[in-house]
Amino acid sequence: MTRDVRIERILWGVALVLGVSPLWATSELPLVDLPQHLHLISVLHRLDDPSTLFPELFARRPELTPYLGYYYLVSLLNWLLPLELANRVFLTAYVAGLPLALAFLLRSVKRPSWPALLAVPFAYGDSFAWGFINYVSALPLTLLTCGLFVRTIQDAANRRRWAIGLGVSLVAVLLFHVQAFAYLGVALPFLLLTTKGELAGRKAAVFGVLPGVVTFIAWVGLRLGQPAEIAPGQPWKSWGPLLSKENLAWKPFEANRAELVPTLSNMLPDGSDRFAVLAAVLVAAFGVLASVWKLELKQSVLKPVAIVAAPALFTLWSRASSAPNEPLATSLLEAWSPWVLPVMIAVLAGGAALSWLRPSDEGEAPVERLRLLGLALIALVLFFALPFDIRGYMYYLNTRYAHLAAPLALASVPAVLAANRRVMLVGAALVAGLAGLMLSRGFSRFDDEAKQLTSLVAYAGPKPRVMGLVYQTGSRAVTHPVYLHASTVLARLNGGVTNFSFALTPHSPVMYRGAPPPTFPSEWRPDQMSWESQGRWYDHFIVRGAHPRQILGQLLDSELYVAGQAGDFFLVKKR
Repeated sequence: MTRDVRIERILWGVALVLGVSPLWATSELPLVDLPQHLHLISVLHRLDDPSTLFPELFARRPELTPYLGYYYLVSLLNWLLPLELANRVFLTAYVAGLPLALAFLLRSVKRPSWPALLAVPFAYGDSFAWGFINYVSALPLTLLTCGLFVRTIQDAANRRRWAIGLGVSLVAVLLFHVQAFAYLGVALPFLLLTTKGELAGRKAAVFGVLPGVVTFIAWVGLRLGQPAEIAPGQPWKSWGPLLSKENLAWKPFEANRAELVPTLSNMLPDGSDRFAVLAAVLVAAFGVLASVWKLELKQSVLKPVAIVAAPALFTLWSRASSAPNEPLATSLLEAWSPWVLPVMIAVLAGGAALSWLRPSDEGEAPVERLRLLGLALIALVLFFALPFDIRGYMYYLNTRYAHLAAPLALASVPAVLAANRRVMLVGAALVAGLAGLMLSRGFSRFDDEAKQLTSLVAYAGPKPRVMGLVYQTGSRAVTHPVYLHASTVLARLNGGVTNFSFALTPHSPVMYRGAPPPTFPSEWRPDQMSWESQGRWYDHFIVRGAHPRQILGQLLDSELYVAGQAGDFFLVKKR
C-alpha cells in the first residue's frame, strides 16, 4: 500500500468515525418511531416467551412485507447483542454505508470517490428524525444497486459476480422499503440507456434485476389484492380508492421548494446541524469552480488549512451547541440557508456542463458523463411530482426523496484535476466531521430528558398493558415529537403491549392474533380517550403534558394511583 493510499484511508476512517459518533453520544436516540420499531423487533424475537404478553396477543404475519429487512436483521443481531445495542450497530452500518455505497457508485461510473464523504450530513435529517429507518437504510442499498448494475454491463471479466450481487441487492432494497425500489424502477432503465457496453452485459444486467422484479410483482399482488378499508377522514385509513383524488394528498410546488433544504437537516432546535449541509454545498461548489478555472491546489496548503480548520470547527461546535440562541450562529444560518438550493442547482448545472465538455481521465463516453446528473434529477423529480400521502398505503411519500437527491446532486461535481483530489478529500472529510460533532452535542442534550422516561420502568409491573396519554410530544433538545410513542418504551422493556402499535399496519412482520387493544382513533389525540370503552382495558398509563388528575380526575381516588414521576413524565397504575 502506497503512502498516498494509506493517508486517504486514514482520512476516510476518521471521517466515518466522526460521522457515526452521534449514534453513540446518547443512551437513547431521538427518533420518533424508534420505540415502535424496537417493540416490534422485541415481539418478533420473543414471540414464544411466556414471561411476556407477546404469545397471547401477537403472531407472525404470514406474507411478504417490504419491511422484513430491517426487522429481521436487527432481530438476528439481537441473538448476539442486547436489542438497543443491536439496533445502534445497525444504524451505524447505515450511516457509514451511505458514503461508502456512494463511493462504490462513483467508482462504477469512473469518477473519483472523494465527493461521497459529502453524503454524511444527509444520513441524518427529517426522515431519520421521524424514525423512518426502513426507508433510510434502503438508501445505501439503492446506491449499491446502481453501481452493481453499471459494473454488470461494463466489467466483462467479473460480470457473473456483479450480476449475482445485483440480484441480491435489488431484492434487499425491496425488503427494506418499496419507495427506494420505486426509485430504481426509473433509475436502472436510465442507466441501461446511458451506459455503453456490449449486448452480453446488457442482457446480464436485465437478468440480474429479474429476482427483484418477480418479488415486487408478488408483493404487489398480495398487497393490492387485499380489500382496502375506506374510512374518509380517519387516520391510517384510505379515504377512497387507491389513486383517487380523495386518497391522494398533494403539496403545492412552492411548499415543496421551501421545505427541500430544511428537510435535509432539521433535527436540532438551534439549527446547528445545518452547518454541515452548508459546508457540503460549499465544498462541492468549490470543486466546480476549481475545475472551471483549472486551479491546481498544492497539497502544501493542507497543513495550514488543517491548523485553521480544527480550532474553527471546535469553536463553532462549542458556540452553537452551548449557546443555541447565540446571535453569531443564528445570523450565519439565516444568511446562508437561502443560498443552499441555488448553489446546489449551480453545482448540478456546472457539474453537468463541465463533465460534458471535459471528460474524466478514465474514458467516459459523452452520454455517460451525465449519469450522476440524471440520477440526481430523477430523485428531484420524484420529490416535486409525487403526492405527500397515499392514505392508507404510504405517508411522507415525496419528502423522503430529498435525502437521495441531495448527495447525488453533490456527487455530480465534475472529475476535478487529479492534483486537487487530496485537497477535496480533506474538505469532504471536514464536512463529515462537522456533521458528527454538531449532532453529537445535540443528541447528548437529549439524554437527560429521555432517562426520565426510562426511569419509570422500575415502577411498572410485568406484562403491562400501557396506554399513552402524551399531550406534550416534543422535546427541548430536538425538534421532532420524539415522545409520541413514549408508552411503547415501557411496554417493550416489561414485555407488555401498548395502545398503538405498528402491528396494525400491513408492512409489519407481526400482527395481532385477534382484535387489537381498544384505543382512540389517533395516537396524536389522547383527548379523545374514553375511559369506559378504551381506558378500562389498560393497567398502566404514561402521562406527559398535563397532571394525571386533569385527565383522569376522580379515578385517581378510586381505581388508579400515581406510581411514579420523573420530570415531565407520570406513571399511573391500577390499584
